[in-house]
Amino acid sequence: MIKSLDLYKQYESIKTEVDNAIQSVIRDSSFIGGKYVTQFENNFANYQQADYCIGVANGTDALEIAIEVLELPKDSEIIVPGNSFISSAEAVTRSGHRVVFCDANQDDYTINIADVNKRITDKTSAIIAVHLYGHPCDMGSLVDLARKNNLKIIEDCAQAHGTEYRNKRVGTIGDIGTFSFYPGKNLGAYGDGGAIVTNDPELAKKCRMIANHGRIEKYNHEFEGRNSRLDGLQAAILDVKLKYLDNWLNQRIEIANIYKQELKNEVNIIAPVQQNWTRHTYHLYVIRTSKRDELKKHLANNNIQTGIHYPIALPKLKAYEYTNQADENMFINRVDKELLSLPMGEHLSVEDAYQICSKLRNFFGRIANSFSNPRD
Repeated sequence: MIKSLDLYKQYESIKTEVDNAIQSVIRDSSFIGGKYVTQFENNFANYQQADYCIGVANGTDALEIAIEVLELPKDSEIIVPGNSFISSAEAVTRSGHRVVFCDANQDDYTINIADVNKRITDKTSAIIAVHLYGHPCDMGSLVDLARKNNLKIIEDCAQAHGTEYRNKRVGTIGDIGTFSFYPGKNLGAYGDGGAIVTNDPELAKKCRMIANHGRIEKYNHEFEGRNSRLDGLQAAILDVKLKYLDNWLNQRIEIANIYKQELKNEVNIIAPVQQNWTRHTYHLYVIRTSKRDELKKHLANNNIQTGIHYPIALPKLKAYEYTNQADENMFINRVDKELLSLPMGEHLSVEDAYQICSKLRNFFGRIANSFSNPRD
């Protein structure tokens, strides 16, 4: 079986270090806050080229806190790409704002700048730039657009640990950046976890206070906040994994390059594009094909797991019927029936990648033969 993701295999490769880290947290009873959280925050900030990192309970909380700390006008509009996980949108509405969906690019699936520009109104206050599948948004163009219209940019980096835009790590190119450490991410915890990064000291301080009941000092609550803290166990585990992240990302890139080379002449699929100004970290390798469901079944029959990210575009979800955007003529509303995520991760061998490509080509070869040799 070639798994789409194999977290246990990853654990086995670093088992001793992870087990020792967990034991250290338990020995020191450093479960909430403390040195393990501080150490990881500092190391992750350095890794992402940020001045400040604030660990929080999960990626969704990170987005909500980021929106709150920017103090956007009440009931304002925030533009969100429609091809993303629901967290990118629900954080907007749960923060008291209105989500406006925009289209994504057809080649790299990130936010479509031209479509964003068309959706800006006098009520627009911010843009959420989702660095999807490990590919960064065109941040230069997006920053120019935001400055022109006096808008804030929140970078949703949940799928983009280590991703770079023109040699700059994502997260601090806009006003504030958010990360998820959900177990399946390129850098994943053994439970929920998240982080906020910024170069603004005042934003960093306010984020930390919001996440910790509106306080810095114990019992000295300056305002009402919330409880959203990265715990010591997850921080210690993440700190171990962070040392290996670049090696794991390089393995993902190697697998992606094999996919790219082996499938380049397959006319029945559309492979993802990597822009020349990016370090694509391939959280996912997503292809498009009109035979998506049949191909998925064929690969499963050959013991190859795949995924679908995402099967329903956000504007088409019942949760967002009120936006009346489900029938808009957007790429995202058409493509959700064609997306298929091939296995991706450091657990894959080069041989696995070649086998996946072989089985994929075999599927389309059989289809071609059935058309060239129809039954009487």
